[in-house]
Amino acid sequence: MSTPENAASTLDRWLEKPGFKEPFEKEYKDFLLSELVHAIMAEDNKSVRALADELGVSKTVIQNIRSGEQTDMKLSNFLKMTHAYGFKLVLEKGDQRIAI
Repeated sequence: MSTPENAASTLDRWLEKPGFKEPFEKEYKDFLLSELVHAIMAEDNKSVRALADELGVSKTVIQNIRSGEQTDMKLSNFLKMTHAYGFKLVLEKGDQRIAI
């Protein structure tokens, strides 16, 4: 069964519905934070306890972020976490790049 090349995906059709896009985008951003923390931790095999100790936060904070229960993270903690795993946060605008 072939589909027309210009056929909209199911997600595209849902995003056109009134009232769907804004809540979806907020939930998706929350989901991405959780997935990012999972991926970073899995890559380095660092435990929740080790990361919490390194950041100076409780294990519960890390577990809540990983589970998606906590959907917000202080920028300072996010920077500490990314640096703990060897990542840099980069702000980009046009040709300008600033590493944080």
